[in-house]
Parts: sequence; structure tokens; C-alpha cells
Amino acid sequence: MEKTNTVSHLQFLNQMYKRILDEVDVGVHAVDETGKTIIYNKKMMQMESMDLQDVINKNLLDVFMFKDDQSSTLVKALQEGKEASNVKQTYFNNKGRKITTINNTIPIYQNEKLQGAVEIANDVTKLERLIKGNLNKGTTRYTFDKIIGDSPAIKEVIESAKRATRTSSYVLIVGDTGTGKELFAQSIHNGSNRLSAPFISQNCAALPDNLIESLLFGTKRGAFTGAVDTPGLFEQANGGTLLLDEINSLNLNLQAKLLRVLQEKTIRRIGDTKDTPVDVRVIANMNEDPIDAIANNRMRKDLYYRLGVVTIFIPALKDRKEDIPLLVQRFIQKYNELFQMNVKGLSEEVQQSFFEYDWLGNVRELEHIIEAAMNIMMDEELILYSHLPYQYRSKMQMKERMIPLSTVDTFIKENSDVAVPLKYQMELFEKSYIDHVLSKNDFNISRTANLLGLSRQSLQYRMKKLNMNGK
Repeated sequence: MEKTNTVSHLQFLNQMYKRILDEVDVGVHAVDETGKTIIYNKKMMQMESMDLQDVINKNLLDVFMFKDDQSSTLVKALQEGKEASNVKQTYFNNKGRKITTINNTIPIYQNEKLQGAVEIANDVTKLERLIKGNLNKGTTRYTFDKIIGDSPAIKEVIESAKRATRTSSYVLIVGDTGTGKELFAQSIHNGSNRLSAPFISQNCAALPDNLIESLLFGTKRGAFTGAVDTPGLFEQANGGTLLLDEINSLNLNLQAKLLRVLQEKTIRRIGDTKDTPVDVRVIANMNEDPIDAIANNRMRKDLYYRLGVVTIFIPALKDRKEDIPLLVQRFIQKYNELFQMNVKGLSEEVQQSFFEYDWLGNVRELEHIIEAAMNIMMDEELILYSHLPYQYRSKMQMKERMIPLSTVDTFIKENSDVAVPLKYQMELFEKSYIDHVLSKNDFNISRTANLLGLSRQSLQYRMKKLNMNGK
């Protein structure tokens, strides 16, 4: 019986071990002392486009092909018995597909005898695709005449941005997601004397810190294993403009290095000992108030002062709703041409709902809603409320169910004779409102949760937290 329990426990441990290996987001490949594969996880299969049966229990040199000037890092670990860190390796699978990885390889010893080696691999091919997807080089399409809007709010911002084209001062553009920050950045570049020079855009949030640093500043051959002489984005943008999107996502150490470049106007490649002068106008974007970013330790104050020589705040769509008809007209025209349709405009019901909506996704959200609506239209000339995406209609229904501000004012007057911390006042209001909706629905939890836009479990959790027990 005891032996059966031991076997069962070992089987459980083996299943758990295989599950963990398949869940990690790195490739794991292990071989025995002869080079035969004994461990090959799911991530490695994806990276190398191989099936388990093609690799497991086979000698890796019978499965993978390596260039003449490069050997397998796993085989090298077996031959030399030494660890290797961050080694770049390019090789081919049995279908001839090229694979590039960064590997950490460890020889495995037992009783001082080499028994095999294990490799932890990151997919560089994927990272290179990611870089290309987020790197916009020399493809500026926008100028100020492409910015749509007649509202005083947007006109004032356009005039401020136009004045920024006369100098090479750094620019910080602040605006919520979807307000058109890159549109303004490209317009500033195209309106300046750097028009014929490169415009390079990089999303700082899209890549890990170690990759973004080498991408920005470049690398020197020999800086690390596999490193070659590579110019960074500052050198590539020399004479032109470098747009750093979501600048507040950079870690503070990288922000300090960026500040030095902005101040000295020189860069030093990773692994190099000399500085290279660069003439680059930096435009930075961020989707939160810089004061909040500084207070929450997401942005260095000195970097803000250096970047914010010219600061442009783009208004949210909810603050310039008078521009909605012009934007709608432009988007309908765009998708009429793209879809070969002849939509004329919006129904009165849709137009009214657009003016009532909060537009948290701003102009981008408006465009997506127009595109989605026109995708399901047939021969209608007007976009009807039924054409609008389900998500939009759900949000509008929830908005209609929200408690009016006048009711909130009454609640505050009735319950705020003595000032209390906001947290407790909010809890008091939440408790009172949940109790109100419960009583209106005969204390039916499921029906109440649905009206409040919560799951049944979420409502029960909130009630427990607020010490409520139904009736």
C-alpha cells in the first residue's frame, strides 16, 4: 500500500513538473550527456515550430542545423562544462526555418560527473518583429490641416503646436488615449525645417527595459556575447525628430540616461567608451498629467522640466463635443470609400446619444464605433442605434441607470453633518445605494447584481465587506 502511495505521489509530482514547464514564458531544452533531448517544453516548441515527437529522445544535432561559424550552445556546454549567459544563437529547424534566440546554458553535474545540460531561451525573432511593429521610420502622413475640429479648445492647441514648429526645442504632448498625440507630433515635424530629415517613432511601453536601452542608444561590438556595432534610434534620427511614445513607462534609471542625452546632446552606445554628438529633436508623449506621474514616481521631475520646454495638452473629446459632427462626417467619408458604401450620416437618436456619451476612448473610439456600425449595415443611408456595437449600447444603458447627481447632493446633505474621511463617506453612500436597489428588487441578489453591472459574486463580496446581510 505504501509503495502504491509513493508511486502515485511521484506521478503527481511528474505531472506538476511538466505543467510548470509548459506554463513558463521561456523555452526550456535539456539534453543528456550524449546530446539526446530529455526535456522540451511547450514554449520551446512554439519558438522552434517543432512537435515534441520530432525532438524528444533524439540527438539535437540530428534535428537542428547550425551555421559553420556557430555551434550549438547546448553542445558547447557539454564539451566545455561551462555556463554561458545571454548568448545570441541563430540556427535552423528541420524544415529550414531560421530561429534566433538569446540563451542561458547550464551544464548539469551529479557527483561531480557531467550528466547533461539545460538551456533557457528567449525568442529574439519575436522581439525583432515587435521592434519593427512599434518602430515607425520616415512614414509621416499627418499635417495640421488633417486635424479635424472647429472648437475653441482644439483651435487653441493647434495654434500652440504650430508655434512650436519654428524652433528645435523639445516638446511634451499630454493627452488621454485616443486624442491624437502622434498626429500632433507628426504635424510639428512636417511643419518644421526638419521635414526632409528622419522621423522615428518608438513606443517605450512595448519593449522590456534592457531592449529599449540598446534600441535607443545602440550597441558596441563585444559589449555582450553576440553584440555587434548597431546604431540606436538617436543616431538613426540624427538631424530629424525622435518621438518617444508613453515616455512615463520608462524606468527611472533609463529616464536619467535619457536626460543626460537631452542635456549633453551626445549618446554613448552600450559597451562603448566614447560619446557621439547627435542633433535630434525629441517629442515625447504621455497619457497622464505629468504632475501626477511625478508624484507617483513614474517620471523624474528634472526630465519633465527638460522635455516640457513646450508642453501641449490635447483636450479629450468630451471637452470638445461640438467637433463630433465634423469627425463623424470625416470617418463616414473614409469608410464609404474603403467599403464602397454610400452612408449619408447618423439618425437623430444616434447623434443625440453621441453627445451624451463620455468617450473615454476619445476620437479613436468614435472612429472604431463608426467603422463597426458600417460593417453591419446593408443599404441604409443613416447609421441607426441598432447598428452601433453592443459594447457601446451596454455602456449607454448603464449610464441611464446611474443615480442622478441631484440624488447624490441630497444624500450628502442628509449624511454629512460631520465631516468624515472620503473613504468612509464613499462606503456609506455605496452601502445606502446597494440597499436601495436591493429593496426595489425584493432583495433578489441576482437581479440586483445585474442592474448594478456586477456579477453575483462581486455583489455578495461588496455586501460582506460593507457588513450588509440582505434584509
